[in-house]
Order: sequence, then structure tokens, then C-alpha cells
Amino acid sequence: MSITTLSSRDLNMDIGRAKRAANDGPVIITDRGKPAHVLLSFTEYQRIIGQQQSVVDELGLPPGIEDIEVDFPRFREMPGNVDLS
Repeated sequence: MSITTLSSRDLNMDIGRAKRAANDGPVIITDRGKPAHVLLSFTEYQRIIGQQQSVVDELGLPPGIEDIEVDFPRFREMPGNVDLS
């Protein structure tokens, strides 16, 4: 896996080069010399996000709980002045 760095200008001039490079590893796209974006192949992207668990999984909550809809009432009263001194 190799890492390629391209400026935004180079990317705009040769998107095909960036896409080919993304098949071999991440492509860092710079904006005014600073890293701004990363281009990945879709396969690599899926590999990365496939390792992430949802909040429900992380907390060990029962399956299906993410489908429960909760409607919180709006708080319409304005709070009084707060003394921050």
C-alpha cells in the first residue's frame, strides 16, 4: 500500500491519476499545501467502516432499540438570567 499526495490543482487536472493511485492506497489531497481530503477506493472505505460498530452495539443495547422513535417535548420557557460571576 502506497500513499500518494496530490494538490487540489493536480487532482483537477488529472482525476484519472488520482483514481488509479487510490487503488494502491490512500490519496491525500492538499489545499494550499495542507492535507484537506483523502481519496480511497470503495473497497478500502468499506473495509474501514465495516470495523465500526453502531452506538447500540457499543453500548450493548438490545437489537431493535435503534428503531424506537422518541419524541421529546419542546421546552418553551426561557430560563432566567444566570449569574456567572
